[in-house]
Amino acid sequence: MSATGARIAPLPVDGWDDDAVAALRAAFGDDAAERLLSTEAGGPRMPNVLPTLLRHPALTGPFLAYNAVLLNAPTIEPRARELMILRVAWRTRSAYEWAQHVRIARSCGITAAEVDAVAHGAVADTWSSFDADLLTATDELLDDYRIDDDTWARLADHLDERQLIEVAFIVGTYTCLAMAFNSFGLELDPELQGTALPPPADTKA
Repeated sequence: MSATGARIAPLPVDGWDDDAVAALRAAFGDDAAERLLSTEAGGPRMPNVLPTLLRHPALTGPFLAYNAVLLNAPTIEPRARELMILRVAWRTRSAYEWAQHVRIARSCGITAAEVDAVAHGAVADTWSSFDADLLTATDELLDDYRIDDDTWARLADHLDERQLIEVAFIVGTYTCLAMAFNSFGLELDPELQGTALPPPADTKA
């Protein structure tokens, strides 16, 4: 987050116009949108990311609908997705993305030791060869904007074409989100306050 607090604050519920509500409906469907709206009216708070993005509803609705495919209807295993997202969050120093996805990673069976090992990248002893290849591919996309031929070949031993496509889109999408979260100064939700981003290392590995 910004040293001076959020640069773009979450949009208060009383500022949600028809476009903002339509964006929620487009992204989540009518029933889920109604639950979110009723939640904001009196239940548990909505994560800061949603009402912040709702300041640009024309972009937010289509983006959230797209991102829901990666989160809710993926072809790649959720564990693999979350390892890549955590590596992106650590490399980009995105505290909000890190905290949110540590929570999600735990629900996908990623252990606390594995979460800690993400900061060390593919060289950590923790990983299977496939996990290490996913983390290597993530670093190659961040560094060179392309998965190397050798890494691609190893991944292709485990993943079909749709899943290989998702690898690139996961890293690209969550790098974009990290840029946005860091630039907006997106503040951690209260329930995420105790989840610290591991410190940077001297090298990416």
